[in-house]
Amino acid sequence: MRRIRVALIGAGQIARVTHVPCLKKMENVEIAAVCDVNREAAEKLAIDSGIPAWFDHHEKMLEAVHPDAVIVCVPNRFHCAMTLAALESGCHVLCEKPPAMTAEEARRMEQTAADRNLLLSYGFHFRHMPQIRLLKEMTAAGELGKIYHTEVRWTRRRGIPGWGTFTDQTMQGGGPLIDIGAHMLDAALYLLDYPEISHVTASRSDRIGKQGGTGRMGAWRGDRFTVEDGLFGTISFADGTDLQLAASFALNQREENVRKLLLYGDRLGASAFPAELYGERAGIPFITSFGIPEEHDWHEDSDRNFLHACAGTEPLLVTAASGTYLQRVIGMLYRSADTGETVLC
Repeated sequence: MRRIRVALIGAGQIARVTHVPCLKKMENVEIAAVCDVNREAAEKLAIDSGIPAWFDHHEKMLEAVHPDAVIVCVPNRFHCAMTLAALESGCHVLCEKPPAMTAEEARRMEQTAADRNLLLSYGFHFRHMPQIRLLKEMTAAGELGKIYHTEVRWTRRRGIPGWGTFTDQTMQGGGPLIDIGAHMLDAALYLLDYPEISHVTASRSDRIGKQGGTGRMGAWRGDRFTVEDGLFGTISFADGTDLQLAASFALNQREENVRKLLLYGDRLGASAFPAELYGERAGIPFITSFGIPEEHDWHEDSDRNFLHACAGTEPLLVTAASGTYLQRVIGMLYRSADTGETVLC
């Protein structure tokens, strides 16, 4: 692979803890610069990580460094503007999830990348998990039969983040749906191959979030809690199948954290968490567990796939078009939850 020069927009936790360590493991990848509106944060990350240049504005960095690729690690509100600036400077872009605040922003980002013949991808690293890859092969081959019902769930008990902007609607565009729920939706829609949507219904709650308090992810203030703490919905597809979703930061459930992705086909059923198959042989029910490797940082696989795609050595797994589809679904769910009405596609 040819050498790729990468710059980071945003010097917060996801850059420091995730992307920089992943990038430093890769051959033929150079972290050329980092920028952040908080110049001290950019400088500290650069010095701590051996990055040669740091800036307090993305345009200054893009003009001075001319990177091949940019990773956008800023709050959701700025995803669109930062991504467009990088694309217009001739850079391939990996933007952290979700794609944007709205479907219209995501469409603009997708179109700009296409107009400039550049790659645009998003940080949906769950797609790189082996169980998701295996299920994709199985669904593509029709091994589960017709999938007529899908369930996705990521719910926490007292798991409201007490740091960052996770509880700020103006910065994030939403709460658990656009944050953790987006991961589960992305994986499921990828497995279903983005079916045509008929209509969406959803409800939301902020009852626990508005109380304020301290949970297993820190303390938060109820008077500053402006997102949902839970959203629950159904996506109905044009072929008569459906997908049910639950995403919550704070649900009074037994477990601290629940992740589920279940596919129900007329031949087999499948689960991603845990990775299992369900069916019958000669009238006898069976459960088959997948052989999954040890715990692994799938962010590294996401970054590597993006950079290899930039170099032209492998296809891009998470495309701009799939991000636009997902953002449209998220917008429909929020619209239904806000209005109490069914949203037609």
